[in-house]
Amino acid sequence: MPVERMKRILVTGATGQIGSELTIELRNKYGNDDVIAAGHRRKPSEKLFNSGPFEYVDVTDREGITKVIKKYGIDTIYHLAAVLSAAGEEKPQLAWNVNIDSLYNILEIARKHELVRVFWPSSIAVFGPEAPRVNTPQDTVLIPRTMYGVTKVAGELLCNYYFIRFGLDVRSVRYPGIISSETPPGGGITDYAVEMFYEAIKKKRYTCFVREDTVLPMMYMPDCIKAAMDLMEADLSKVKRYVSYNVAGMSFSAGELVAEIKKYIPGFECGYKPDFRQKIADSWPMSIDDSVASEEWGWRSTHDLAAMTKDMIEKNDKTIC
Repeated sequence: MPVERMKRILVTGATGQIGSELTIELRNKYGNDDVIAAGHRRKPSEKLFNSGPFEYVDVTDREGITKVIKKYGIDTIYHLAAVLSAAGEEKPQLAWNVNIDSLYNILEIARKHELVRVFWPSSIAVFGPEAPRVNTPQDTVLIPRTMYGVTKVAGELLCNYYFIRFGLDVRSVRYPGIISSETPPGGGITDYAVEMFYEAIKKKRYTCFVREDTVLPMMYMPDCIKAAMDLMEADLSKVKRYVSYNVAGMSFSAGELVAEIKKYIPGFECGYKPDFRQKIADSWPMSIDDSVASEEWGWRSTHDLAAMTKDMIEKNDKTIC
């Protein structure tokens, strides 16, 4: 069954870590005027603002979102707006309101206006300590220990309900930690990896908020974007589940990342001062089994730790090439 063509795309959370880069890639593929970026509080970059339409939208305001849908004739939504894990522990009510109420708004709008397709990212935060931590399977117990994780489990079930009950084509992946060379982190547990790169280049030192031996799954931004676009463009016949697909990139410890960075910045020093985020990291998987996504719609990552580190360093420090 062929995929119905996406013609006018709305990206919510377009000023965030994933949204800011995904929006540009979507514009490169579908045309600048056919991909509308939507943000709320964070100011868009000049590149994002100048490359196509931009709207300020509160995703918890269904009427406001509906106006944008009608204004541009939107048929596809990438709904990325969210309060992330560490930030969600500081403001759990806000995390619930933004993560769940906004998703419900998007799904209802998509249903009522018969949109073609919706993408919504879940996270490895859906897993708790009861799930296998090594090679965590697609189908396993989901008992998260954070409000962010709770909202992602609830969101997966909500997406599945809208497909079963209303036939809405909503697609989702469970992202690991995302590392970006363009956009600073936004309040997640895996932010240490991005911070470490920036601080290594700027100051040649960093104090890490997780232990040296803490291993977590990560993904470089090009693979993050590829996962979203590959899934959204897959034939409907290949998408066999409407809870989120596991997708994996690489797994490494904080200490292994330090060692890799030192290959380019030999004087880099890293200390370790674990805080409340360590407990959350210890409840998450160390590696992910994404074989179901590979088998069903052909998912493959393209970057390992060495390739990602080389690219991150070269893009952020022009003196190291």
